[in-house]
Amino acid sequence: MQSLNELGLEVFEEMLDYADELQVGVVELENGTIVADAGVEALGGLGAGIYLSRICMADLADIQPTPFEIDGITIPGVQVGTDHPAISCMASQCAMWQVKAGKYFGMGSGPARALARKTKDLYDALEFEEYADVGVLVLESETLPDEEASKKIADACGIDPADLRLAVAPTDSVAGLVQVSARVVETGLHKLFTLGFDIRTIKMGWGRAPIAPVVGKATKCMGASNDAIIYGGETYYTVDYEPFDELLGYLKATPSETSKDYGAPFYQTFKACGFDFFKVDHHVFAPAKVVMNDLKSRRTLVAGRLNPAVLKESFGFEVVNREG
Repeated sequence: MQSLNELGLEVFEEMLDYADELQVGVVELENGTIVADAGVEALGGLGAGIYLSRICMADLADIQPTPFEIDGITIPGVQVGTDHPAISCMASQCAMWQVKAGKYFGMGSGPARALARKTKDLYDALEFEEYADVGVLVLESETLPDEEASKKIADACGIDPADLRLAVAPTDSVAGLVQVSARVVETGLHKLFTLGFDIRTIKMGWGRAPIAPVVGKATKCMGASNDAIIYGGETYYTVDYEPFDELLGYLKATPSETSKDYGAPFYQTFKACGFDFFKVDHHVFAPAKVVMNDLKSRRTLVAGRLNPAVLKESFGFEVVNREG
């Protein structure tokens, strides 16, 4: 297999080939870093969001739009399927890199995370090493990175800034909301990993989630995008694990409904916690429904449920009729 960053670079370059059609802006910084703007100053959109998601997963997944129905209301969703779940989701896609440089801040995810080993304990657990001369990172940020930010990222990856490629979209953009919903499979793996489960035993992952609408500024959209997975995300994993009773225990603990903070739109929970993530019960960050097909026992287990009522509240659906 090619390195994650080489795979991600191929997708990045393909995105630039279709930059006009995808409504993506392209900027070259003075130090040579190429930045693709998928929603900060450029418009971006659904197609740009799919490309961001492919980059995040190092193109080791099939990602495509799909219809999603919420109590008779059909909106866009995204579905993700991968035969490399631990590597594509956790070694690459998981947003575990807080990029801070001067006044710049962004959450980094994608192949370059593996070069910088953000975070080290995860890569040690996966027994995964990444070697590449190029780096590709997706940033969730309201601003475009400058030379100081790109140099800090490149230094952490051990590469030259001219060999770094950055794709950026804010949370309150269509592309940004698409790439968050495309984390539905990864969110389940991350929950299992925090529970102590050996995610290398997951051989295939599939999932889908609605794409949250733009409901306000960044914090409101962050809440809605989390709700898309917490209350609308459904996942399916093929696992090769034993003992069975232990697997059953992990499954029962995985869905978002196991959290004490389950039941209200995430923005309300976040506001009640003083907008402090550390006060939120992190067990809530999980798909709504989880299905596991166990290769050892040949049994298929289901836990959790979708919650359309909270989705409708979070997404702010308003029914308009001819008289209203």
